[in-house]
Amino acid sequence: MSLWYNIVEFLFPFQWAQYDFMKNALLCILLVTPMFGILGTMVVNNKMAFFSDALGHSALTGIAIGVMFGIDNALISMLGFSLLLSIAILNVKNAKTASVDTIIGVFSSTAVALGIVILSFNGGFNKYSVYLIGDLLSITSQDLIMLVISFVVVILVWVKCFNKFLIVSINPTFARSRGINVKLYDYTFTLLVAFIVTISIQWVGILVISSMIILPAAAARNISSNVRQYHIYSICIAVCSGLLGLFVSYQLGCATGATIVLICSVFFILTYFINIKTMKNHIKKTKKMKKSV
Repeated sequence: MSLWYNIVEFLFPFQWAQYDFMKNALLCILLVTPMFGILGTMVVNNKMAFFSDALGHSALTGIAIGVMFGIDNALISMLGFSLLLSIAILNVKNAKTASVDTIIGVFSSTAVALGIVILSFNGGFNKYSVYLIGDLLSITSQDLIMLVISFVVVILVWVKCFNKFLIVSINPTFARSRGINVKLYDYTFTLLVAFIVTISIQWVGILVISSMIILPAAAARNISSNVRQYHIYSICIAVCSGLLGLFVSYQLGCATGATIVLICSVFFILTYFINIKTMKNHIKKTKKMKKSV
């Protein structure tokens, strides 16, 4: 970590760079936001926004179960519950007994209610409220090591499996005809999203974790004309929002996760209007070409 600290102090001769917690937070942003940008593209394509939101909210239940069984590390219990919840949702979804949004809604609302009931016994909920808004500045060196490993895993999985993820998301029937194990890649992507969402909750916050995944990809989709642009724009928007959010929240003394989401929202609004203007110009050009013919 000393090498990273020296690099930050050299590149950023500002007051905030003197603090180790800000250097840790900066590295966390540079690791987490690209993962959100990458995974968010497929989450948006697969219309899984509600799913990522359900994972975030169900983290409370994971914490509650950990408390019941005496597990001191909340991350372990959150991860275990999130992965089990993801598998349960996929199994019920594949049974096709109800619409996907209904299934996710049932699991999400039940899990959240159960978590709140357990944690609120004897007025003990307040000490877990930090997970609602997150605390990016509390990240430690051990946490950063875990994030580095997670970042490498996400990149390797994406390079190896992206084409199959894309085909499965666009047309599962065609994917099966090409010999692709649809269930395997469906489970792999879903569990990967569940893992990244869960480990990030303690720093980003349950209330905004889903927005941080969805907004960069949604903004990028407004201005992208191909898959490569889609990924590049999503990652750039996520990283820029993360860096701006960190510095703005430090200056204003407000929640970092929520600040990042607000900046992501600004990017989405800007790209939305850019998209509208582009479409209008395209329509005008089409009309002019028809008239000239």
